[in-house]
Amino acid sequence: MNDELVGRDGPAALGARIDRTNELLERMLAEVAKTPSTHAIFVDAGYLYAAAGRLAAGTEDRRAFDLDAEGLIDALIDKARSIFADSRLLRVYWYDGARRRIHTAEQQSIAELPDVKVRLGNLNANNQQKGVDSLIRSDLESLARHRAISDAALIGGDEDLVPAVEAAQGYGARVHLWGVEAPEGRNQAEPLLWEVDSQRTFDLEFFKPYITRRTVPSYETPSVPRPTRDEVRFVGAQIAAKWLAARGRESLAELLPGHPYLPGSVDQDLLVEAEGLLQYSLRGQSDLRRSLRDGFWDHLQAQY
Repeated sequence: MNDELVGRDGPAALGARIDRTNELLERMLAEVAKTPSTHAIFVDAGYLYAAAGRLAAGTEDRRAFDLDAEGLIDALIDKARSIFADSRLLRVYWYDGARRRIHTAEQQSIAELPDVKVRLGNLNANNQQKGVDSLIRSDLESLARHRAISDAALIGGDEDLVPAVEAAQGYGARVHLWGVEAPEGRNQAEPLLWEVDSQRTFDLEFFKPYITRRTVPSYETPSVPRPTRDEVRFVGAQIAAKWLAARGRESLAELLPGHPYLPGSVDQDLLVEAEGLLQYSLRGQSDLRRSLRDGFWDHLQAQY
């Protein structure tokens, strides 16, 4: 102890100051003890749909199955409640892609759920998500930096999420990786598994109640005559006009370099919509399928 300081204040005054400091520390610790821990759930919807669809419906194609998002989110919240028993939920963050970041009807219904925040990245012409990983990193880092969460349950599998994990951990938050059981191999990157604080996987029984395989409609009936190539080509142009109005010239510019080939997801959407308009199955009818694609491309190229 500094003798000059003791001499100036006197032993009694110094003792009073120490007692006051200790009292303030005790009050602060008591307030901290009364503040519950907080957790949040971060869902990469692209990973969830692909992995859970493959596990429970045998396909990663979202159009082939229905997901009860509300029921699944409730189940995830209940699971977090049991794992983080002395913690409260901040909210569920649901990250997905959408054309021009405009909510689909399904995404809008998810956004309206209590304690759920939908965050949208972009979706390009090949149905690939853009910007979702950066949104996850931004939210994880911000919440950890402001001490808004102590634990983060992250549902994803992309190696690009590693910086998000590291950023949150740098501010003292613990990150727990949740995954979907893979029928074979792994569906989460090893570097991501290495960085997190804990890891757990949910199996088929967990997801089965929330995923339903869609039935494929059949339009082949004896009463429907086979359309001509010109009729199918016209339908392809109609669908192209609708596609361009919904997605814009930016998506068109991304699509044109691939001519005469269409990305698989776009080609499948074209086929399904054409069959609905024609009320006729084009499966196995290669000449009509070519006419359909020709009509689609003709309209798009005329607009560029």
